[in-house]
Amino acid sequence: LGKYELTQAQYETVMNGNSEGLNAKPSNWPNNDNRPVEKVSWEDAQVFLSRLNSIEQTAGRLPNGWKYVLPTEAEWEYACRAGTTTAYHFGNDLTQLKNYAWYYDNSFDSYPKVGKKKPNPWGLFDMHGNVAEWVLDHLVAERPGGKDPLVRVEKEGVNQVRGGAWCSTAEYCESTFRNSLMGGGDKYNHIGFRIA
Repeated sequence: LGKYELTQAQYETVMNGNSEGLNAKPSNWPNNDNRPVEKVSWEDAQVFLSRLNSIEQTAGRLPNGWKYVLPTEAEWEYACRAGTTTAYHFGNDLTQLKNYAWYYDNSFDSYPKVGKKKPNPWGLFDMHGNVAEWVLDHLVAERPGGKDPLVRVEKEGVNQVRGGAWCSTAEYCESTFRNSLMGGGDKYNHIGFRIA
């Protein structure tokens, strides 16, 4: 899983000249290379991943059979928790959230650069805040037929985000918080993504 959320500079590098007509600088606060990209839909993330995979395979940097993807919601939570069972990877003490996440109480109505808060025990930054992150599958209460939680569960028109955002209150930053959004084409100034 990516150490950081995808930055504006990374998104622009891959999306410049895309044939789908997508803006290579979609962010609400553009020209901030080290801030996470946002105002990208789940569908835009799929276009980015397709282009990235093609670039990396052509350059010989991605082994045959490998590809970059969005993590499943279960993979995302596993990485966020980093072996913990508490509400946040650092425990349950809300006074510590400011040390690990940009969220409503400390973001001042915008989101900052990636990696400026402390990482989780596995070295992943901004898992509890900054921007919420698109994941591959949608929200389900129970996996049908005992399906492997690391496998995408399809549901037409519904996509899911994990993690808190710069505009989230503390409870929306917990490791277990999930949110489903209708429509994979919707774009928000508080949702980006991280690649696996």
